[in-house]
Amino acid sequence: MTTQSSSAVKGPASYFSSIEKKYGRPVAQWQELIRSSPLTRHMELVSWLKTEHGLGHGHANALVAYTLAASGGK
Repeated sequence: MTTQSSSAVKGPASYFSSIEKKYGRPVAQWQELIRSSPLTRHMELVSWLKTEHGLGHGHANALVAYTLAASGGK
């Protein structure tokens, strides 16, 4: 039986390793794209990442949620 340590990454950041591996860009680049977008609403940004950049829904959602939370909403 395996247990997670209390230092295990949780929430949206838990997707970051697989996002970087799958799409070949560091998370910081995705965050900069999100911050520089004229879009401001969560689901608008998710849809934009999916249609314009080919991200899957879960990955786009995690990036947007984390980025908006870190920047106080944009």
